[in-house]
Amino acid sequence: MLNIKNVLQNLIEFKNNHIHLHQEGKAFVRNLLIWLLIINGILYFLDINDYIFGIINFLSIVSFGIVLYFFRNPRREIVEPSENIVYAPADGKVVVVEEVIDTEYFNEPRIQVSIFMSPLNVHVNRVPISGEVKYFKYHDGQYLVAWHPKSSAHNERTTVVIKTLQGIEILIRQIAGAVARRVVCYAEVGKNMKQGEDLGFIKFGSRVDILLPLNAEIKVNIGDKALGNKSIIAYLK
Repeated sequence: MLNIKNVLQNLIEFKNNHIHLHQEGKAFVRNLLIWLLIINGILYFLDINDYIFGIINFLSIVSFGIVLYFFRNPRREIVEPSENIVYAPADGKVVVVEEVIDTEYFNEPRIQVSIFMSPLNVHVNRVPISGEVKYFKYHDGQYLVAWHPKSSAHNERTTVVIKTLQGIEILIRQIAGAVARRVVCYAEVGKNMKQGEDLGFIKFGSRVDILLPLNAEIKVNIGDKALGNKSIIAYLK
């Protein structure tokens, strides 16, 4: 049967290591723990075969650990806050660095940088630069694999445009992938957002696009590993 004492001890260590549980996962983790305890408790009192019970108990612990790991939210303070630096809004692999024509908001060329988040990456999305939210829109859509070129236009997604104090606008797009089924975004038009704070969360595999001015000095290349609030994506001019 699940050892409640060990589970609670691991949760305390989880917090003490500055790896907190994201708010989007708290209810999910709590409900999963309750159901696992109920299922394992019932099987324990039914006195089933010890070998089978051991396997189910092990799988329950592994499942709980995986979910706990997925919803982790490591606290990362920005060392050098700046109005000219665009930090990575997500952990993952840079899969796109190219000039595109944005047809949703700018209607003109922009430099697109895309970060793909595998199920193993931290899935918290962070505000890459401080400013006022000038545009927000949720788009219902498909669930193509997140690295698919058409996912930016066809998948479920949110689009956020932040205007810096210098008057520069950048676009951040959260995109749900083939595994991800829910995009959460905390942006609201008119809201002032601070560089590094939580922008949202995408559940179970996804991608984030950033659209920057053509004169931005891009500091990443395709294949680079990005860390939210740590990796510098670009310098604004």
